[in-house]
Amino acid sequence: MSAFVTSLSDNEFWLGMCGLVIVAAAGFYAIFRFLFRAQIIVDTPTSKVRSAAQGYVELRGRGALMDGPPITAPLSGLPCIWYRYTIEALNDAGGGPRWATMESGQSDDLFLLVDGSGECVVDPENAEVIQPYTERWRGNGPSCYIPAGRHWLANLFSVGRYRLTEMRMLPGEPLYAIGYFRNIGGCADAPNSAEEVRHLLSLWKRDRAALLKRFDANGDGEIDLDEWQAARDAAKQQVRKEQVEHAAQPSVHMIAHASHGTRPFLLSRHDPATLVRKYRMYAAAALLLFLLAGALLIESMGIRFSGV
Repeated sequence: MSAFVTSLSDNEFWLGMCGLVIVAAAGFYAIFRFLFRAQIIVDTPTSKVRSAAQGYVELRGRGALMDGPPITAPLSGLPCIWYRYTIEALNDAGGGPRWATMESGQSDDLFLLVDGSGECVVDPENAEVIQPYTERWRGNGPSCYIPAGRHWLANLFSVGRYRLTEMRMLPGEPLYAIGYFRNIGGCADAPNSAEEVRHLLSLWKRDRAALLKRFDANGDGEIDLDEWQAARDAAKQQVRKEQVEHAAQPSVHMIAHASHGTRPFLLSRHDPATLVRKYRMYAAAALLLFLLAGALLIESMGIRFSGV
């Protein structure tokens, strides 16, 4: 190693040192990222859908499709509750063959988590989906479907200038979710009366002609204090009516990514104990990467500046 380090030019040496610093920093960041996720899972007890409190919760059940058009994975054509796909083409231009991404995407359709006590709508937007069922195969076109029932070994040794990767979560399989839980509709989502009245009055004021026609009792072209009070009373009555109709609607449970805070929104087909083990293994690997990059950095600097 000494001969290699001393043979490098100054530009090559400092470029290598910058690379090691970046690798060490990435490893250091990954250690805390993975340990934070593991600890979040450990510290959050599993709740039932029916009795879960609004806020950050952990749910376990099975995935299911909602009523309506089914969710279909675009490459395999198989039914699923969530998918992500990538289409890559083999590019031979300049510097040897490499894979270039032609197209990618993922599902943002809602689906259900059912746990026996009830069902919860899952909004997968901004979710971190952990180790979904994954298939990768090659073909001669970007739209080549995977043959039904094809063995994974056949996918591994398939050939073609296009590489297609598809990740899926399937209906009926175990589903783990940890994220922000809330109830939509019903009494739990009732609007604030004072705010609703102010909002309604502001809408009425934008259409002055309609406001005068409805509340200008003396016809002087102005809304006096008594007439404005009548408008306020009418707005309160309309808000109360809307609140009664709103409360009569059934409440819908939903889990999604929180718009605030740093806690993650995780979805997986694995149980929480398995996820904790995986995250701790990832943290250990990140620690090893950090130590290795740091050791190489220190040793290389020592060799370079000691003249060895």
